[in-house]
Amino acid sequence: MHLVLRLDVGGQPMAWETWEEAAAHYVRGNVAWTLGDPFFTAHGGISRRNGIPSLLDIHPLIAVRGRHQGKIRPPALSNHTLFHRDHHLCLYCGKHYPVRDLTRDHIMPLSRRGKDVWTNVVTACRWCNSRKDNRTPEEAKMPLLAVPFTPTWAEYLLLSNRRILADQMDFLQAQVPERSRLI
Repeated sequence: MHLVLRLDVGGQPMAWETWEEAAAHYVRGNVAWTLGDPFFTAHGGISRRNGIPSLLDIHPLIAVRGRHQGKIRPPALSNHTLFHRDHHLCLYCGKHYPVRDLTRDHIMPLSRRGKDVWTNVVTACRWCNSRKDNRTPEEAKMPLLAVPFTPTWAEYLLLSNRRILADQMDFLQAQVPERSRLI
């Protein structure tokens, strides 16, 4: 099943939600506006008054009022999104690898007070990560092929969902910075 893209009322992408979570926003009256044609209809119970079944059309993008305004922290870092950010390339040797052969490499190693943050990690194949060991790329004479970056929320949402509807893709791509390496 496809997910719903939740936006804040200003149109900033916030999160992926299930149709059930989206339905709760509709029922509570928290949906300020929607985009795209409904892609799913939720079937509820039958009204005792008139015998008509309740139906709720779920749109692919919903803007929700309330406490979900403006993310301040950067998107969560995971191997899944990191490998997608780096296009499943080892940023040391430049070769494509299947997920099972990729690792998260810390440019400044954790043992040397490096941090586990987007700007200090890159995708590396197992061989390159082992060869680099507990050194910086300069010390290991293994230059990086690209500079790591923290994705915007729109980029992060593109990276974190494989089944994006056309309306959602168009909206998110319009939010991605022009110089993004993701598009």
